[in-house]
Amino acid sequence: MQDRSISVEGPADLTPSAVLDIAHAGHAPVLSPRLTERLGQRRAKVLAALASGRPVYGVNTGMGALSDQRLTVAEQARHQESLMLARSVGAAPWLSRHETRAVLAVRLRTLLNPESGAGPDLCLRLAQMLAHDVLPAIPRTALGSAGEIIPLAHLAAPISGRGAVLGPAGSIAVPAGPALTAVGLAPLPLGPKEGVALIEGVPVTTALAVLCSDAARTALAQSLRVVAGEFALSGASRDALHPAQARGDDTLASVTSELLALAGAAASSRSLQPPVSFRVSGQVLAHLVRATSLLDAAVERALDGVTDSPAYVEDGDESRFLGTAGFHGYDLASHLHLLTVALAGAAELGATRLHRMLDPRITGLNAQLSPRPGPHTGLTPVHKRAVGVVHEMRRRTVPAVLGTIETSAGQEDVQSFSVEAAEECRRAVEGLTDVLACELLALHQARCLGAEPSEHTPGLTAALDEISSLLPGTAEDRFFGEDLTVIRGLLRAGWPHAGGPRRAPAP
Repeated sequence: MQDRSISVEGPADLTPSAVLDIAHAGHAPVLSPRLTERLGQRRAKVLAALASGRPVYGVNTGMGALSDQRLTVAEQARHQESLMLARSVGAAPWLSRHETRAVLAVRLRTLLNPESGAGPDLCLRLAQMLAHDVLPAIPRTALGSAGEIIPLAHLAAPISGRGAVLGPAGSIAVPAGPALTAVGLAPLPLGPKEGVALIEGVPVTTALAVLCSDAARTALAQSLRVVAGEFALSGASRDALHPAQARGDDTLASVTSELLALAGAAASSRSLQPPVSFRVSGQVLAHLVRATSLLDAAVERALDGVTDSPAYVEDGDESRFLGTAGFHGYDLASHLHLLTVALAGAAELGATRLHRMLDPRITGLNAQLSPRPGPHTGLTPVHKRAVGVVHEMRRRTVPAVLGTIETSAGQEDVQSFSVEAAEECRRAVEGLTDVLACELLALHQARCLGAEPSEHTPGLTAALDEISSLLPGTAEDRFFGEDLTVIRGLLRAGWPHAGGPRRAPAP
């Protein structure tokens, strides 16, 4: 039986790669005894610092505009769990199971950082929830606030047996208490500062950014094969892929080299120059590589940086609690937006190339890739679907980081809307995937009409064969939407599964 545990000696062990394993493969973190011992020692220092009675935001005071209100000892005892009550204002749609697992993994990672002050029991509980697949129901939309207080309140409430968790179907929320009991876990009371630590930072955006980056890289690798197929089956000139055109740009050189290797040399070009949409494809995909890598760097900063507020810091013999801005998420939101625009640009270009593939002047094949133009429509409606997808994607490219609105009686006068930026990026990946499916259907149709890649391109041929093996072997009109559903399923499953490298070029 495969061991799905991830040994964690410190925060650095919960890498983006580990988060993906936890999200998609069901792996679970296991905290080492040495780590829990260190967490206990740190927790003792935090409790000692709190015992001084000095005001600490959200611990012995109210939150936001009410932070000038001091809490009594009795109020403090209830306050960390009470923080989740009024802030749990979200509702369905919820994050999916794999998204929620990623969020829990990142929340655990950031609680392991020294400034959070979270105790070992709380950190162990997050690991246990992942191991037992007890997942908080976290809202996907309507989250406007400085930071991620609303979704994180939903994440935190089930720890103490309140709130809701995802049911077996994933889209329905069920009470958290019985779900914990069913796997042998008792509600865990939150200690001083632990409630504040749970609702601060940007773990939701960070986790979703990890998933977006991974999905974008898959779509990028698939785009390379689709573009190479369009070059190969249309007989387009390979001049735009010549290494000399990438001078001074290693990323472009890597992309065009991959495209040329996949498409193979052209026996003869149909025209002196192919359409612009073909010639600039390398540049657009190279930008997608760079945008994805920039988001990866922002994720690393979010994982390593101080995102808790107040943050417990030790400076020599002195320790103190500092208010921070680590909850803002602007860095992540900005780079998610950059990737969203890059994905939309790749999709827009794909829809344009698809239009060219329907033109007999470009391909030498029948108009609209129809077996008998006139009696059979061909793929013009498929192109229209791609156009509709691209139009929707354009509307989603408005940056989430612009357009702040004051909340919390003016205490929160700026928001980054970073979770919303992650949602738009996720939808952009889906949009590009939909357009790629339309392009792949056109490549299958072209092969049905007699176009084939060079015999010297086994990787491309194998990838296209994988598509064709599940589609009707005819170019005649049919319910093309059914074909697109099949292709989208293959893309989501990680096509291609054979025939050459599947990862995108390195930046």
